[in-house]
Amino acid sequence: MPLLQMKEVFTPLRLVGIKVFKDKEGYTYIKFWNKPRKKIFN
Repeated sequence: MPLLQMKEVFTPLRLVGIKVFKDKEGYTYIKFWNKPRKKIFN
């Protein structure tokens, strides 16, 4: 699997352990606590 360059998007959800990431192709990923990232939007 190729390495993806992602930036974390700050949201208030980060305070409860939910992180949102965007990669350079525009896809949005969500990460809950210690689980792997999952793609949510194109």
